[in-house]
Amino acid sequence: MTVLPDDGLSLAAEFPDATHEQWQRLVEGVLRKSGKEVSGEAAEAALSTTLEDGLTTRPLYTAPSGADAEARTTGFPGFAPFVRGGTPDGTSTSGWDVRQRIAGSDPVRVNEAALTDLENGTTSLWLTVGRHGFPAADLGRALDGVYLDLAPVALDAGAEFAEAARALLALYAERGVAPEAARAALGIDPLGHEARTGEALDTAPAVELAREAAASWPGVRALTVDALPYHEAGGSAAEELGLSLATGVAYLRTLTEGGLGTEAALGQLEFRYAATADQFLTIAKLRAARRLWARVAEACGAPAAGAQRQHAVTSPVMMTRRDPWVNMLRTTVASMAAGVGGADSVTVLPFDSELGLPDAFARRIARNTSTILLEESHLARVIDPAGGSYYVEQLTDELAHAAWEFFQTVERAGGLPAALRSGLVAERLAATWAARSKKLATRREPITGVSEFPLLSEKPVVREAAPAAPSGGLPRVRRDEAYEALRARSDAHLESTGARPRVFLAALGPAAAHTARATFASNLFQAGGIEPVHDPVSVDAATAAEAYAASGADGVAVLCSSDALYEEQAAEVAAALRGAGASTVFLAGRPGTSAGAVDEYVFAGCDAVAVLSSVLDRMGVAQ
Repeated sequence: MTVLPDDGLSLAAEFPDATHEQWQRLVEGVLRKSGKEVSGEAAEAALSTTLEDGLTTRPLYTAPSGADAEARTTGFPGFAPFVRGGTPDGTSTSGWDVRQRIAGSDPVRVNEAALTDLENGTTSLWLTVGRHGFPAADLGRALDGVYLDLAPVALDAGAEFAEAARALLALYAERGVAPEAARAALGIDPLGHEARTGEALDTAPAVELAREAAASWPGVRALTVDALPYHEAGGSAAEELGLSLATGVAYLRTLTEGGLGTEAALGQLEFRYAATADQFLTIAKLRAARRLWARVAEACGAPAAGAQRQHAVTSPVMMTRRDPWVNMLRTTVASMAAGVGGADSVTVLPFDSELGLPDAFARRIARNTSTILLEESHLARVIDPAGGSYYVEQLTDELAHAAWEFFQTVERAGGLPAALRSGLVAERLAATWAARSKKLATRREPITGVSEFPLLSEKPVVREAAPAAPSGGLPRVRRDEAYEALRARSDAHLESTGARPRVFLAALGPAAAHTARATFASNLFQAGGIEPVHDPVSVDAATAAEAYAASGADGVAVLCSSDALYEEQAAEVAAALRGAGASTVFLAGRPGTSAGAVDEYVFAGCDAVAVLSSVLDRMGVAQ
């Protein structure tokens, strides 16, 4: 009988280590079976995925060595370059700050929501004040019953930042909150406001408030570097980081010119980033952000003060208006990534936030998302749990370099104010969004419940209208916007005629031949609000024509089967369908299959938005 070693963990000790080259040879064999003749690095590249910002996700990561390992030293939490966390204990002591956003114009209802949130797991409040929320003069009413020495407050007041900040500081004094007990982010962000609205603000009041906070309110940060305007305009992760650096540097210049020392100026900044459902990219983004800001602090001569304070917000861009329940899953992944990435505060937007003012159920789910991650999954107990992952470390490093390069581009253009006003930022973000829009249109970036597996029978989720968001500057984009426009056309058609536009799917041959392409076509057309009518028993041209005539389809039919059956039957069936009234016959397959037999083709990678728009036009569905 063989006796295992005492530790029981050396089961592979007798086997030699596999080499990278051996793994590549195995990959070559697998790819060869799929018809790809590639070898070595090319085989590995064939399994790689290209991301935005010129980044690439490889199929295999191994430990760095030599100069690479030396360059990727991440240090310890609480020490420069702060990749692993801004404080020695990270969020392991009490978890991250659960910061709930409350938007609304009625201070009484805001107060009700705030008290409910604080009684049920929220640890800080993020309030929209001013013309896009409630008046700054009503801040006391909105915070009635809130223990301001226990619950930090973050403000978002746009151009009215001075009035809102003064109202909050006065409220602390009025309620006897000791200056050292007050915890707040005044949310002053003149450049973020300009990015959103095109309106430049005087920074003198911001400097004055920052000086007052630094001198008298040790727990108050005056300025917020909000990267959400750039994310919401379609920017990539590296662009979001680069523009946040440029904003932070611009504020450091303004504050130091206004009389603050470098360390004091660094202490007045909080950074806000979007957390998306791409969990690894979000983790890497927050880690890279701390590394980059530490480099800025080092260049300014204050390396010890370079720990970035981070507020992560689940991405508004990823939220959908159709099948919004799926947003719960997106925000869960995003908030998990934010916590793992080391964010100090995390805001989970309610799943219905893009439909208007969230209801009580949506707010409860948003709160409980963080509660489950903290209390049941114990996610905050380990500092930087992704640290040491070869993939995360490599992605953090590559993203940091891409962001720094864009930051330098902005600085060479004269800094962020000049880059905003010259159009450099808008043009760069627009180009990035245009490239991403192509992926969305071709469904290479799927949107579950919208471009993939949509539910045409879903009942619309209706919410009370929210106050208008700031506008006039950079645009706000959504991943679902192109499909939402198509679905809106379908809804209008349904309302006016009592039925959705319909397409007929002619399934040829046995289920094994047509199921995959029929499923593909069904999902595709439903993404545009077009109801598929599926005939599962089309065995010949006459049967298909008869089924089409009874389907109620609006002039469009789609053949679904295998390439072999297309060669045998496509031409005859297409002719029969036209004879039965179909004005356009599609084929689910790539162009060239049964060439000349049909009018159009739909296939994986085709421009779904263009196809669906064209089909709705042919059906006479108004825009």
